[in-house]
Amino acid sequence: MGQARASGYDGIPRWIYGIAAAGGLFVLLPLAAMAARVNWPQFIPLVTSDSSLTALGLSLRTSAASTALCIVFGVPLALVLARSTFPGQRLLRAFVLLPLVLPPVVGGIALLYTFGRQGLLGRSLEVAGIQIAFSTTAVVLAQTFVALPFLVVSLEGALRTAGGRYEAVAATLGARPTTVLRRVTVPLVLPGLASGAVLSFARSLGEFGATLTFAGSLQGVTRTLPLEIYLQRETDADAAVALSLVLVAVAVTVVGLTYRRPGTPGRRSAPAGADPAGADLRRAAAGGRPDGNR
Repeated sequence: MGQARASGYDGIPRWIYGIAAAGGLFVLLPLAAMAARVNWPQFIPLVTSDSSLTALGLSLRTSAASTALCIVFGVPLALVLARSTFPGQRLLRAFVLLPLVLPPVVGGIALLYTFGRQGLLGRSLEVAGIQIAFSTTAVVLAQTFVALPFLVVSLEGALRTAGGRYEAVAATLGARPTTVLRRVTVPLVLPGLASGAVLSFARSLGEFGATLTFAGSLQGVTRTLPLEIYLQRETDADAAVALSLVLVAVAVTVVGLTYRRPGTPGRRSAPAGADPAGADLRRAAAGGRPDGNR
């Protein structure tokens, strides 16, 4: 493979590049058309209005909160789906991934009948004085519902690719399961976890249907940037286009700064004959960090 790369051969037929270029244009041309439609002399006033800044700030805060929830729920789900075998596992995976193919408005209705005032859990919460529907919490839950599968898919794939041999060796060296998870498994799949978290954040940032159905559109409370764009489209097309460009720019910046190509590690290459994995496992069993830090 090294010789193939040195000779410039990548194994891709030339006609594939033509189709890839057409696919890239299919994505880039609408964005270019939108950028061409922006009223540039009025761009700054349009995107710095009080309603626009409020919606952008709310979107960033709720997307960060929903991404944190995706990590809290998604990491255990991915671990269970990738590392264990039990009856109903395929069914569980299908339900976890269901929001990927489910219309967001359907997810919003499901959340409304779960956490709404007359919902499955909402009645009990209402008695306790907790109201979730049509609140900022509802925005976070709606975003988490639609974004969670992105983290689970990315992390489960990373776990399956990494395999379980390092964890098994660490266990034979005396490390407890929690220590193995914290010192071996998580560092091994950290790029997959980071990619999943970025995808979840980006998906949360652009969520519209479930948020509108479950949380409504209250300025400063539930009106995220996609909802603000939708409302502005009815009254001020220039503002809607300008805000759309801002949303695209934020999403591209987040993905571009955080997502790394596989195979571009930040560490130095190990010298020939070295066994960094074995040393890391021994440190993990002893209670140290896999990178050698205590």
